[in-house]
Amino acid sequence: MAEQIPAAVTGIGGVVEVEPEEIIAEGGEAAATGGLASQFFHTFVENKLAVAGLFFIVFAVLFCYVGPVFYHTNQTSTQDALLYSTQNSPPSWDHPLGTDYSGFDVLGRLMYGGQVSLGIGFAAAALATVLGVLVGAVSGFFSGWLDSFLMRIVDVLLSVPLLFLLITLAVIFHPSLLILILVIGFTSWLVPARLVRGETLTLRVREFVQAVRVMGGRNSRIVGRHIIPNTVGTIVVNATFQVADAILLLAALGFVGLGVPPPRTDWGSMLANGVQYATDGYWWQIYPAGIAIVLVVVAFNFVGDALRDALEVRLQRR
Repeated sequence: MAEQIPAAVTGIGGVVEVEPEEIIAEGGEAAATGGLASQFFHTFVENKLAVAGLFFIVFAVLFCYVGPVFYHTNQTSTQDALLYSTQNSPPSWDHPLGTDYSGFDVLGRLMYGGQVSLGIGFAAAALATVLGVLVGAVSGFFSGWLDSFLMRIVDVLLSVPLLFLLITLAVIFHPSLLILILVIGFTSWLVPARLVRGETLTLRVREFVQAVRVMGGRNSRIVGRHIIPNTVGTIVVNATFQVADAILLLAALGFVGLGVPPPRTDWGSMLANGVQYATDGYWWQIYPAGIAIVLVVVAFNFVGDALRDALEVRLQRR
C-alpha cells in the first residue's frame, strides 16, 4: 500500500504517494533485508576468491580421504614398493604423477600425506582455539593479578621464535601423530588468547553481563554462557587461520626431518625428500606436494578473510 507524505515534508505542495520500498531509512542508511543468516551468506558469496577457496578445501578433503577408496596404492610397505615398482619413475599411465625414491606412487602418496597434514592441521587448530579461548576469556573477565600473570606468560612465549620453539619441543618429544598435534596446538594458542581477551575486556562491562551479575549469576556461567558465545565471530575467523598456520608449521617440521615417522608421511616430508632429487630433474617429487601446501593454505586464508567480513557487522553492506 502506498504511503502518503504531506506537503510540509515534501515541500512541493499537495500529497505525494510513494511505495514503502522507496522510503530510505533516516541517516542515509538503506534498510537491511533478510535475516542474519541471509546477510551472512550474501556477504560471503560476494567474495569469489573465498567461494573458490571453500570449494578447493572440500575438494582437498575428498581427494585425501575418499580418493584412496578409488585409487588403490601401496603406501605402507617399503619392501613391496621397491619390489613391484620402479624408483623415481616419471609420470606414466600406471603412475600419473610418477614414483618417488622408495617406489611409492606419488599420487597415492599425495593423498596419504594429505590425510596426515589436514588431520593434524584441523586437530591442532581445534586444540589451540579451545585453549586460547579459555585462557583469553578467563584472563579478560577476571582481570587483576590473574590477567597480568597469564598475559606475561603469553608475552614470554611470543618473544621466542615460534619455529625454534616448535623444533625444540619436537626434538624433546619423539614425533608421532599425537605428539605433533599437541606440540603445534600448544604453541599456537597465544594469538587466539590475546584476541579473545581483548573482546572479553569490552564485553565484561556491557549491560547484559552486569544484569546477570545483579541476578546472582556465577562467574563460570557468565563466561561460558555470555562472554564466549559473544566472541564466536572472532573465534571462527581465527580458527580458519589456525588451520592454515598448523599445516604450514607441520610442513616446516617435515621439511627439517621432524615430521611423522615413516612409513607415514605428510606434504612437508614429501617436499623435503623431493628436494634432495631436484638436481636430477625429478620435478614430480617436488611440485605436487609444494602446490598442495600453497593452495590449501591460501584457500583457508581466503575463507578466513570472507568470514571476517561476513561476521563483522561494521563491514557488511546495509
